[in-house]
Amino acid sequence: MKQRKVPMRKDILTNEMRPKKELVRIVRVDETTVAIDPTGKQAGRGAYVALDPEAVKGAAKKHLIESALSVKLDPDFYQELFDYVDHQKARQELFGAK
Repeated sequence: MKQRKVPMRKDILTNEMRPKKELVRIVRVDETTVAIDPTGKQAGRGAYVALDPEAVKGAAKKHLIESALSVKLDPDFYQELFDYVDHQKARQELFGAK
């Protein structure tokens, strides 16, 4: 059986190429709205972040997501992103990567 190609995406925090399933997509829906996209299919400009809570904390200090998506973010968004990434990482450790 032929092996399928694994889709790779670049993590904006570490500049590493990783499999798409190991990343979470952040999407700019319009000029002012930014959201976490768990499905990876929402329309808009997207950027990928690894499931690493410490990297998200560093991104909040350096405003990396703001520069990647060219939008001003509320500090509450970084907390929401940190909570989401922390939860997904715990889930991945508990149930294993699929």
